[in-house]
Amino acid sequence: MPTASALRIQIEHDLERRFPAALSSVPHTISETACTGIAEVDQLLSGGLPVGAISEITGPVSSGRTSLTLAFLAARTQEDRVCAWVDAHDALDAESAAANGVALCQLLWVRCQRRSPVFLTQRQASVHRSPKPNLEANPFTRPNSSRLDYAHLDQALRATDLLLQAGGFAAIVLDLGSTAREQGAKIPLATWFRFRQATDRTRCSLLVLAQEPLAQSSAAVVLECTPFGTQSGHQTVIGGFAYQVRTGRISAHPSGPFIAGQRKPPASTWTANAAWQREASA
Repeated sequence: MPTASALRIQIEHDLERRFPAALSSVPHTISETACTGIAEVDQLLSGGLPVGAISEITGPVSSGRTSLTLAFLAARTQEDRVCAWVDAHDALDAESAAANGVALCQLLWVRCQRRSPVFLTQRQASVHRSPKPNLEANPFTRPNSSRLDYAHLDQALRATDLLLQAGGFAAIVLDLGSTAREQGAKIPLATWFRFRQATDRTRCSLLVLAQEPLAQSSAAVVLECTPFGTQSGHQTVIGGFAYQVRTGRISAHPSGPFIAGQRKPPASTWTANAAWQREASA
């Protein structure tokens, strides 16, 4: 009776022409990374966010996830690379993005509204301000919030899919920070798998901003952001915003694949610079 090793050799010999690597182990390749522009976060990630993969930046409101993303886009756009921001709930402030160093001429801003997403250029984004309806005046005309969330989410996913399939973007941000958790959980796993395949093919970094992880196993890196404190100094200008970033999961590491059961690296704390300081209201 032939042994297991003899059977494997025979099977590999029979399949070597049809499937050259049918039973061969996948080689350990070094993943390409891009710097986030924040030294503490780059040190935590051993180089930066992965290129050609999905990275999720999660956390509550005012947890630093947007500041971290803007710092990453600033580093990418200053290298004359084209990036995109898919804004599901029209939450991006173009002036704040420019103050953080993002080159708006290299950024495509996709604003998802009720009817269809609107693509704006830099000049249009600087003068366009979407009117906010007064929903409190007539409560009977107030739209269904869950229905609007689903419509915005569907538009954002479709726009992201089109941008990934088109290619040519160094980074795409899918901003779902204001999407309800129950709506984000309804995104099919097939959608995230298709996004992962597209990012790997086009070598694009897809950043997903959300309150909690959504892409599951399709995400290569998951960062959990939390607010750490401020240092106002009893002045009228609030400064020294400190944030804490912790790695929830890393499946694509610059030095090789992530080993199951490996101890997570410690959390990293970083402080926003003067560009992120906001003048307090009177």
